[in-house]
Amino acid sequence: MSGPNTDYDPVEVTPLKPEEVESARDAALAAIAAASDLAELKQVRIDHTGDRSPLALANREIGALPPQARKEAGQRIGQARGAVAKALGERQAVLEVEHEERILVEETVDVTLPTDRARPGGRHPITLQSELIADIFVAMGWEIAEGPVVEAEWLNFDALNLGPDHPARTLQDTFWTEPVDHHVVLRTQTSPVQARTMLTRTPPIYVACPGRVFRTDEYDATHSPMFHQVEGLVVDEGITMAHLKGSLDHLAGQLFGAGIDTRFRPSYFPFTEPSAEVDVRCFVCRGVDSAECRTCRGEGWIEWGGCGVVNPRVLTACGVDSERYTGFAFGMGIDRSFMFRHDLEDLRPLFEGDVRFSAAFGTEI
Repeated sequence: MSGPNTDYDPVEVTPLKPEEVESARDAALAAIAAASDLAELKQVRIDHTGDRSPLALANREIGALPPQARKEAGQRIGQARGAVAKALGERQAVLEVEHEERILVEETVDVTLPTDRARPGGRHPITLQSELIADIFVAMGWEIAEGPVVEAEWLNFDALNLGPDHPARTLQDTFWTEPVDHHVVLRTQTSPVQARTMLTRTPPIYVACPGRVFRTDEYDATHSPMFHQVEGLVVDEGITMAHLKGSLDHLAGQLFGAGIDTRFRPSYFPFTEPSAEVDVRCFVCRGVDSAECRTCRGEGWIEWGGCGVVNPRVLTACGVDSERYTGFAFGMGIDRSFMFRHDLEDLRPLFEGDVRFSAAFGTEI
């Protein structure tokens, strides 16, 4: 019985010769060591480990060998390719560290150096809205009056016919300064400016009072502990509710567009008698086909503020002859008016100081 035939034709394949494999490996290692940056190393990786690299082509030729010769050739090629891959990884790590160090040096920015470039800011939308409202009243012949935001309790409440037991005086609605027995508050409305005006001037009085006010409300999409109001006051002879209605119709038309009118709903305020809630005609649907209107939610009207004829007790407390003079007063939120004009559902962006919001709704400076 004859044994296995171990003789074979060793088929000469040039790329698989030991000297050729070593030459390809040494050339790859030399190129890797010579790479001075990550871009050069990337090209070396393509040239010496890619599909057309000498070692990759040699690996393909293994299949041309007889079975008995493939193991040795495979080990030789595998060791060469492993050495090249190891060298690539080590050189990659070194060049990445050098690259980061070079970036830190070359791209360093001295933030203390002066610059002539300044990011454009924006005038706050509420400021612009307040100025627009002030301009409307000035055009009507009124004056703009201002007062302090830290106010005496008497001016904020007593002068406006809000008695000692009125719930608005409690901590639930009012920010009191310490000590409380000093009777100083953060004003809850701009009405104290009206009281100050009547105490220091004689009628006729036509003033609008825009400004910040403070109440202990939760901060959410529709409430804020600090917000903005505008109040109007007229004290003169022969003033009636008709004058009030005409003034508010004109203001609504200027703010929300021509043809926008108002309506009154009976209400109660201590400082006016009679008093009314004032609604403005929806400036989106104009009260026509309002069932589908998202702005007024099908009502055709939007609640705007409060108004009424000045209570004679308020006139007397402020030194005005209530037998001779009558007047009217109204108040509405500037923030709310801004939300109406721009269909804004959340008022919090008005107070968060994002210049992108101011640039979108305001004016860049």
